[in-house]
Amino acid sequence: MSKPKYTIAVTGLNAIDSPGPGLAIIRGLRDAKSFDVRIIGLSYEALEPGIYLHEYVDKTYQIPFPTAGQEVLFERLTYINEQENIDFLYPNFDAELYNFIKLQKQLENVLNIKMVLPTIDQFEERHKINLYEYGLKHGINVPKAQPVYNTFEIPAIANQYGYPIVVKGKFYDAKVAYNMEQASQHFNKISTQWGLPILIQAFVRGSEVNVCGIGDGNGHLLGAVPMRKLYITDKGKAWAGITLDNEKLLEITKNMVESTKWKGPFEMEFVKTVEDEYYLLEINPRFPAWCYLTVGAGQNQMEALVNLAMGGKVEPFTEYKIGTMFIRYSNDLIVDINEFEKISTVGEL
Repeated sequence: MSKPKYTIAVTGLNAIDSPGPGLAIIRGLRDAKSFDVRIIGLSYEALEPGIYLHEYVDKTYQIPFPTAGQEVLFERLTYINEQENIDFLYPNFDAELYNFIKLQKQLENVLNIKMVLPTIDQFEERHKINLYEYGLKHGINVPKAQPVYNTFEIPAIANQYGYPIVVKGKFYDAKVAYNMEQASQHFNKISTQWGLPILIQAFVRGSEVNVCGIGDGNGHLLGAVPMRKLYITDKGKAWAGITLDNEKLLEITKNMVESTKWKGPFEMEFVKTVEDEYYLLEINPRFPAWCYLTVGAGQNQMEALVNLAMGGKVEPFTEYKIGTMFIRYSNDLIVDINEFEKISTVGEL
């Protein structure tokens, strides 16, 4: 019996020191056993490496930045769909997810493009500025935090929490500040890039552990792989990690999915203290850049999510290989200037 072939569009094709998840997701889709794929890249910048990695991406189209709004995005996706007949779409940036969630019904009903995403309530509830209340509601330890709109608000919070404190952007970036001068510098830098508010969070000392998983929207955890960061960049991104034997972390994850009825992929970022307590730092409502580790550990969560959307039977993953590592590396991609000019001017390659 022949396998189905799906045309799947993927964003997040950048591969900088804070890489997008797109290429990792594409690798997982290429490894899928239950279907074949044609990959359509959706890019924002002409220098995203995934555009030129033709062994992974069959064709790329530029799409408008999220600030252009939902109507412009839908028009562009309508054109792309007329050329490619897309079956499934993976949006992978926090900043773009709001538009895609709001367009989800329209994309499925009008263009027949399926996605598996959290609801708008699930998306809004787990925002960093809401995370402390989120933890209280769902029984998860979360460090205390407060949003601020200018640096004059920081000293009072710092006096309450004590230094060091963590200065976090509303979408990305987090810096530890050991004094007011550092806190002001981090505030100015992060707010310039990601806007306001900035979150000031109590610092919790410990090791960083993450979970990559998927929920079916009905309270069932379909897969989860916990990972400990072995090497962290100056931006706090995992450059190497290893899968863990950690039942307590899996239980916290299972309870979160059951309590929230989470739908789609997610990453939960924790700090594990020396007292073996876990504090949730973030919930990212999409696959993380390290998600290919789940494939290496025996859970192709990217494949399972597509099958869930396409009406296939998806059995929950019950195990994964403990001690599987990933080590990220950089490489130089040689590109013809003609390709760069084409994606820059025509918006297709």
